[in-house]
Amino acid sequence: MTVETVVLTGAAGRVGSALREPLRRRLRRLISVDRAPLVAAGPDEEVRQVELAGIEDVASVIEGADAVVHLSGVPDEAPLALLLDANVLGAHHVLEAARRTGVKRVVLASSNRLTGCYPAAQPVSAELPPRPDGLYGVSKVAVEALGRLYADKFGLQVVCLRIGSLEPEPSEPRHLATWLSPDDCAGFVWAALTQPGITFTAAYAVSANTRRFWELDDRLGYRPHDDAEAYVDRIPGAAGYFAGDQLQGGDYAGADYTLRHAF
Repeated sequence: MTVETVVLTGAAGRVGSALREPLRRRLRRLISVDRAPLVAAGPDEEVRQVELAGIEDVASVIEGADAVVHLSGVPDEAPLALLLDANVLGAHHVLEAARRTGVKRVVLASSNRLTGCYPAAQPVSAELPPRPDGLYGVSKVAVEALGRLYADKFGLQVVCLRIGSLEPEPSEPRHLATWLSPDDCAGFVWAALTQPGITFTAAYAVSANTRRFWELDDRLGYRPHDDAEAYVDRIPGAAGYFAGDQLQGGDYAGADYTLRHAF
């Protein structure tokens, strides 16, 4: 699939900041959007400070684009009402705006937290039922369901990337399984934008970690190359962490994590 113009929402966030430069280098035109102010990195990047509060707001930004990478939203545990508004309604606004304006492909930011209550010892594929580790994970279940609906009913090409722990390098024991390097993040997103034959796909975006929990999906055509194991000597407590009876979400899967953030 040929992609020349892409809209990147949430461009000032952690994932968006990691993607702007690699996307800009590959595209004729990158439109980076956020509620926070941005500075264009070159003539091939356009920046817009916009509050994407409704379908018409999104449509005015994405019309004429080949694809959208939608990262905007609340990135962690929060009250359910806030998550439904920012994450679920936000994704609906993007999908409906894409349908109305004729944008064919939408890449949605999903999360590994959608399956965080599976045991760490159990390999998990995107085909297994969700077991979210909190309300944030629940919001991503709904986002993926919306993506499937718009693919099945309206013919959009939708990729839901279950993004791992995006960090410059792994810094805690759980990252030995969940780390997503910046290079691999860019590789997964570019594959999600350009791989032909996509109708709907949910796939984990995680580096090639020796201890990873999640199965990689060949349908995207990208194989990650970085491995958190290269950093194991810098991470205290790694051996004990994986010897225990952990859930994949780690601390996120504990009851207190949701209780203290949501009420």
